[in-house]
Amino acid sequence: MLRKLHHEVRPAHRRAVDLSHPARSPLGSAVVKCIVYQDGERRPGAATPGAAIEQARTVDNGFVWIGLHEPTEAEFADLADLFDLHPLAVEDAVHAHQRPKVERYGDVLFSVFKTVRYVEHEELTATSEVVDTGELMVFTGTDFVITIRHGAHGSLGPLREALEQAPDQLAKGPSAVLHAIADHVVDDYLLVADAVQSDIDTAETAVFSEDRDHIDVGQIYQLKREILELKRAVSPLDRPLQTLATAPSALVDSDIRPYFRDVTDHLTHVAEQICAFDALIDSILQAHLAQVSIAQNEDMRKISAWVAIIAVPTMVCGIYGMNFDYMPELHWTYGYPLALGAIAVACLALHRGFRRVGWL
Repeated sequence: MLRKLHHEVRPAHRRAVDLSHPARSPLGSAVVKCIVYQDGERRPGAATPGAAIEQARTVDNGFVWIGLHEPTEAEFADLADLFDLHPLAVEDAVHAHQRPKVERYGDVLFSVFKTVRYVEHEELTATSEVVDTGELMVFTGTDFVITIRHGAHGSLGPLREALEQAPDQLAKGPSAVLHAIADHVVDDYLLVADAVQSDIDTAETAVFSEDRDHIDVGQIYQLKREILELKRAVSPLDRPLQTLATAPSALVDSDIRPYFRDVTDHLTHVAEQICAFDALIDSILQAHLAQVSIAQNEDMRKISAWVAIIAVPTMVCGIYGMNFDYMPELHWTYGYPLALGAIAVACLALHRGFRRVGWL
């Protein structure tokens, strides 16, 4: 019931998924958008990246924002030549699977962000995918921003529209776009962390409930792996954001730098939250293993008690079953009832003794 309630309530607090920004467009097999801005206002025209940068450089306070989705080397080669991008950064942008970072190549900043998405599921299993990750690369120059997205999620369409509603902020140039992207990515970290919290609460409740027979330790391990995936996205980003927030740079507007400090604060918060998740999952796992060990000890005590009780008739019957001609009371009329009575009394005494110490 609680799981269904979380499933119904959570989407109301999420950023809406934008379906109006296709991954591919007539601008090129990988180019999603190519837009020129002047003084924070969107300018019409500029159908190609070449025409866009030429237009941006003929106006005051203008820049171009080009968005791509999973370009190949051939698709990105012309853009790399047009904007004189460093070959190492181009290689990282095309092949993806990079660690979050911010590097400077001459007059260009190359930033890598890990994007995350929470995967909705009715019930956590040993194979459930909880966190889906992608990558977002950003080239930031004095008059251009190039974004490369890898993965099925993390569309920047809604972010672009939100920025266009704040022309004063967008007028600060490419660094304003870089800040907005960093803020967007970190906000998604916070949303995913809040969603993962409900999975951890569910696992914790299940471990400490009275009915623990249905718990699969694989579920806890899977949740720990997914938290580790989230940690890999969040932790390496701290130092790059600190650099953008504190180190003076001609590529980052002085008015934008304080905004990066705010993003860094949010990142620190979610990093601490994830570390707490990791420690809590370890505690839940240890508690579950301890409960399993205790249950096994209880079973072993019960088995040992019953073995001790059964050993009495086994021993007596074994002795009298040896078929010797001369044995005590063998030909006595009451020998058989006496042996059965002695067995019953011994077994009853052992049973009561084990019950008294809690073994049965």
